[in-house]
Amino acid sequence: MNLASDLFSMAWHVFASLCGVGAGAWLYLKAPWRRLLDTQQLNAMAGAAVVLTVLWSMNAGVYPGLNLHLLGAMATTLIFGPQLALVVLALALAGITLNGSAEWSAYPINLLVMGIVPVAVATLYFRVMERFLPKHFFVYIFVNAFLGAAVTVLVQGLVATLSLLAAGAYPADKLLSEYLPFFLLLGFAEAWLSGMALTLLVIYRPEWVSTFDDRSYLINK
Repeated sequence: MNLASDLFSMAWHVFASLCGVGAGAWLYLKAPWRRLLDTQQLNAMAGAAVVLTVLWSMNAGVYPGLNLHLLGAMATTLIFGPQLALVVLALALAGITLNGSAEWSAYPINLLVMGIVPVAVATLYFRVMERFLPKHFFVYIFVNAFLGAAVTVLVQGLVATLSLLAAGAYPADKLLSEYLPFFLLLGFAEAWLSGMALTLLVIYRPEWVSTFDDRSYLINK
């Protein structure tokens, strides 16, 4: 995460830019922009972007151009839904780019790896769990918010590792032994962060969590 632009060829940057344009078009057409007319929702999104900017700024360097940090994609997706979650992650990425933690030239590739991929994984995971598991408060917290956050980080780490490998940035043995395993630790920390955040929100501010409904998860359970 916080990948450096010189690790990737121009073809990779063009591909990431096209993905970003496609995601932008999807957001323009499908995002529930009217929700932002609610001042509380707008403030919640702005606050989430600031919190993620701070979390992403506190990173640990593994190799030149490779920094690891907490992600927050699963929690953001559960709270705001996939479209607005991607907006929040894009704003957070802009924040760390402005403060010098990432490069502007690497914004498209970082948006793809740190925004588009994790939101897609988190959304798919949540929908699968909703389809096959009962709607229960503990399922929502422990399976979706807790375990889902860990799964999202692990998949995102695998995608980042495979991308670096395919781009020829680092040899396979170094990435598999000294980069990918760190995502196991990140996944555990991410799970606790996401689980605690969603637990507090569904108790004190359930109206802020777009994927949580008292009638489905609490009443008559």
